[in-house]
Amino acid sequence: MADASPKFRTPDLLPAAPAGELRVSHDGLDFWQFMVAGSVAGIVEHTAMFPVDTLKTRMQAGSPPCQPRVGLRQVFRSVLRHEGPLGLYRGLAAMGLGAGPAHAVYFSVYEVSKELLSQGNPNNPVAHASSGVVATVASDAVFTPMDTVKQRLQLKSSPYKGLADCVGRVLREEGIRAFYASYRTTVLMNAPFTAVHFATYEAAKRGLTEVSPDSANDEQLVVHATAGAAAGALAAVVTTPLDVVKTQLQCQGVCGCDRFSSSSIREVIRTIIRREGYTGLMSGWKPRMLFHAPAAAICWSTYEASKSFFQRFNERKTLS
Repeated sequence: MADASPKFRTPDLLPAAPAGELRVSHDGLDFWQFMVAGSVAGIVEHTAMFPVDTLKTRMQAGSPPCQPRVGLRQVFRSVLRHEGPLGLYRGLAAMGLGAGPAHAVYFSVYEVSKELLSQGNPNNPVAHASSGVVATVASDAVFTPMDTVKQRLQLKSSPYKGLADCVGRVLREEGIRAFYASYRTTVLMNAPFTAVHFATYEAAKRGLTEVSPDSANDEQLVVHATAGAAAGALAAVVTTPLDVVKTQLQCQGVCGCDRFSSSSIREVIRTIIRREGYTGLMSGWKPRMLFHAPAAAICWSTYEASKSFFQRFNERKTLS
């Protein structure tokens, strides 16, 4: 995704890409290396934070007044009491199948877009935000079907036995369109989320690097983690209302959740406001922020570490 400050790079030492091979020159990596780094980062991030994601889904998918909203602590205790610790990981397989490919697309598209849009200026926030939006549209097309399956499996008293059963039943009973019922909402949510996230991350990383430029190389992991956490927390809170709409669309008709006549965001928002008031649109903001702050720190740190590994690998390969 984002690269370290240019003054700490030595691009002239990196080999040129062979003819016909796609390489983003500012980091000296092949396209497939960005994809692998992104895939590893996505799987590590979502696996580490999956229990928090389960709690968020439970909080957002309730259907008051029949099932009044409950707090984060209550949901956590309920899952442990009735399902045990493994209940927090229900749907993990679906997440793995979706997050790996989706993050591979996400990071690689971001890197290529940033190189094309930045026009030689590595500190261009508009290029960072725009590249993030382009990457989001592409990756959401890959992740949304498995995200729908994941969320349905995460529900309390989910009627599905597992990943295969959920996919099969949704296809038979609702058709393939059900997997993409929330795609438009997901893109509309993740576009501003990503724009805020990437712009905040790049600005925070640059600011932290400038505070102590002499130790920037030694403290890169701390810089990436801190900047990522700040960016993730801010973007998560800002986009919570659309995340609530996404969850409602993905879980509609399951475990007592409302079913909607269309995938209209306006219809879902009106239903939530009529049922719970405006506070219903912020349901789950605490676990969402608790998810995205450390998740972003984990994701950025893992991604940057993977990129550094591939850079060293390329250098050794050239020297040998």
